Amino acid sequence: MKKILMICLVLISMQSSAQVESVTIQASGLTCSMCSNSIFKALQSLEFVDKVEPNIQNSTFLISFKPKAVIEFDQLKGKVEDAGFFVANFTVAMNFDQLAVTNDTHVTIGKSEFHFINAKSQILTGLKTFRLLDKGYVSAKEYKKNSSFTKKDCYKSGDEAGIRIFHVTI
Repeated sequence: MKKILMICLVLISMQSSAQVESVTIQASGLTCSMCSNSIFKALQSLEFVDKVEPNIQNSTFLISFKPKAVIEFDQLKGKVEDAGFFVANFTVAMNFDQLAVTNDTHVTIGKSEFHFINAKSQILTGLKTFRLLDKGYVSAKEYKKNSSFTKKDCYKSGDEAGIRIFHVTI
């Protein structure tokens, strides 16, 4: 019984120590600096966002967050869409402390559930970057291609038993 309790405590401490450092969003459909400014203002309006650094040349936005903030990926994507554009690429830079991941499995990190797809089994330590693969976070063609890497139904629905699942690759 003590061994099970110790394992649970270790897993909880590993999960709580993962911290999102930044998110980079590449938007599609931008044609001018006014488009970029529209997305910039929309992202800046989120209360958990600390700073947004736009790069007009490659249509990306590097987003950093307020300390101890709960980051809502769907809200970030929603702000880009509300501004009239689409997310072409969404990457997350996160600090890990020896979190074990394996292909086609779910892992709870903080308050979010992640499903690793097309990823080798590994221990994540330090700053790592992963991509979100859900519908609306990648092109329709890439979304369809990624469906071949999992047999789980949550990839199509985006949830499992009412829990939001983010599908990622590293």
